[in-house]
Amino acid sequence: MDRRHFLRTTASVGFVVAVDGIVVACESDSPDSGPSASDTSPTRSGPSTTEAPPPTSGTTPPSDVTTSEVTATTDRRAEITRYGPLADTPDANGLLLPAGFTSQLLATAGQPVAGTDHRWHLFPDGGACFALDDGGWVYANNSESPADGGAGAGALRFDAEGNIVDAYSILEGTTWNCAGGAMPWGTWLSCEEIQFGQVWECDPLGVTAAQPRPVMGRFRHEAAAADPERQVVYLSEDEPDGLLYRFRPRSWGDLSEGELEALAVTADGVMSWVPVRGTGGPGRIPTRYDAPGATAFAGGEGVALDGNILYLTTKGDNRISRLDLDRSQLTVYWDGEPLYGPDNLAVHAATGNLFACEDGGDMEVVMITPDGHGDPFLRFVGHDGSEVTGAAFDPTGTRLIVNSQRAPTPPTFDGSTYMISGPF
Repeated sequence: MDRRHFLRTTASVGFVVAVDGIVVACESDSPDSGPSASDTSPTRSGPSTTEAPPPTSGTTPPSDVTTSEVTATTDRRAEITRYGPLADTPDANGLLLPAGFTSQLLATAGQPVAGTDHRWHLFPDGGACFALDDGGWVYANNSESPADGGAGAGALRFDAEGNIVDAYSILEGTTWNCAGGAMPWGTWLSCEEIQFGQVWECDPLGVTAAQPRPVMGRFRHEAAAADPERQVVYLSEDEPDGLLYRFRPRSWGDLSEGELEALAVTADGVMSWVPVRGTGGPGRIPTRYDAPGATAFAGGEGVALDGNILYLTTKGDNRISRLDLDRSQLTVYWDGEPLYGPDNLAVHAATGNLFACEDGGDMEVVMITPDGHGDPFLRFVGHDGSEVTGAAFDPTGTRLIVNSQRAPTPPTFDGSTYMISGPF
């Protein structure tokens, strides 16, 4: 047994610690939408596609989604935690952080991860952390490479002190893996953001081969978030008229069978779920046109669950929506500065602070407190043309892992992964 296999098999994956919603920071590769203004990479034009035209009836147009005023709500946390202004000058890694926080470069795309023989993948995107019963943890992370079969997902394994002890692949041969989500039974869902893209269920330890989950829909997937109370998995779709789905497994913990549904929202924000009649795929009706009564969203991106609240980012209208799952009510949670291009999301469990990654903009992670304050928490300096991705907290909640997807780090310029430590 070699060192890598030993390290992976001597610790089991425990409870899910944090989800980047998911983890997620992907631009649509739809040929009719074109690249975003922040996308300057020549490799992200996306594959050419053909698709059946939308029907004349069925989904609710995006303009009918509720546009209620921004909702600032407190939650179960008794205190509000803010961290103060960003530093005036960047640190050695080119990051601006609040006082008391430091950054560490963990991995650079195309180069071996320090202490291992594994080369970190290109264009790191969505990610999540998984606790191990030896006190360490694993950070699972996608590659959003557009090369056909050239993406997948990799992992960094840490000991209890936060040192990298291994790095390896957990998924290969897929394309444009954008975001995904961590499941409570210890697997990582890696989602393809291509036409007819699939969800792949991966072992963060890299021991068990990844499995496709086509019943979760064949569409341009973004993020996923598990809801153990309702025993469903929420899925976002990166289309200008994409839907928000939930997948209801026949048996919780087994994603090989189940039913797909889509969110319907009235003009005053009342939520319900309607069946999706098919799962999409070549030669079939696209799922977003196969769910009569469903509500279209302007480019679904990150999703993150915090108790009975589900957050959803949409890049087309630059918003974060708040879905109260108990009350079946959707409101606009954030709309405007200092957040531009909201994408991947992570919730800090102890404080309830929501960390939103920007797709372009000022290359910031913006923190929104439960009482409705929005503060820049992190800014990459000199990373023009990149995007912030993959935010996820370690088991202690004192370390945040985050990526600059196309960071200007010679000689690759293809992305870097960092860890932020401090008094979260």
